[in-house]
Amino acid sequence: MAVVATLTLATAVSAARAADDYPKKAIRIVVPFPGGAGPDHVARLLGQHWQEVLGQTVVVENRTGALGSIGAAEVARAAPDGYTVMIGTNTTHASNVSMMKNLPYDPIKDFSPIIRTTTTAMVLLVRPNFPANNLDEFLAYGRAHPGLAAGFGSGAAQISVAQLQSRGKLSLIAATYRGVPLAMTDAMSGSIDLTFGDFSVSLPQMQAGTLKGLGVTSPTRSTLFPDLPALAEAMPGFQAEIWYGIFAPANTPQPIVEKLYRVSNEFLSMPATRDKLAAVGVVTAPMKPDEFGVFVRSEISRWAADAKAANIEAK
Repeated sequence: MAVVATLTLATAVSAARAADDYPKKAIRIVVPFPGGAGPDHVARLLGQHWQEVLGQTVVVENRTGALGSIGAAEVARAAPDGYTVMIGTNTTHASNVSMMKNLPYDPIKDFSPIIRTTTTAMVLLVRPNFPANNLDEFLAYGRAHPGLAAGFGSGAAQISVAQLQSRGKLSLIAATYRGVPLAMTDAMSGSIDLTFGDFSVSLPQMQAGTLKGLGVTSPTRSTLFPDLPALAEAMPGFQAEIWYGIFAPANTPQPIVEKLYRVSNEFLSMPATRDKLAAVGVVTAPMKPDEFGVFVRSEISRWAADAKAANIEAK
């Protein structure tokens, strides 16, 4: 027993010393979605703060595809030393469990949660010349014109499209994209009729008139854009709230996890940070590592129920 206790103490001391010395080289934050998407904005702002406080280069790398699973799988296989982490979302760490039959990682077993950073909602967006200017007009037109083309670039967007069909009584032709911005580009050009975009990428297009926003996926109106109705106002029960958070590979030393949590939470607590994030459509909503882990488990169950209700089968 004494030998075991001595070894345990030595391991703990070694891990603590490793955290004191961390980081000694560049840190890589993998974003499993395209540049310009909401997670990309948050990762770059957070990475800049890490670089200033920790004194090492922070590289943000976009590894897109398969609803974020390509980048997530890469991080799951990375060395658990704190030098490769990712910004995950409800897509990579919750809804993908129900969307993909052969998910190449386990969102619980393969990761160490560090911090939930932010929450947001998605916006129902239609092409600029779509013959409807509000939610009621959209639903009326969609019911009268079955076969509208709907693109999605995330798990939350896919479930939102499915809810639009079931709760809105619409018949849509759904198409998958490698990321939300790509689906939005096709909506802007008129190649598809509608899509769902994170606030961060939707607001500039709405303001420029290149896309029309008709409603938000949060259960109530967003404080970021209170003039937009919640889709639930016309389609009771419609809900698809979004969150982002930082994850490291499983078995990353806890002192390193705690160090990254403290630095990140400090950043998220700054009034200037809240203003910057609000400007890109997200709200700070930090959670501690243990709390975040419990939350992710609950989200897997919630999104599974949403996928089942929307008649989405894993592919």
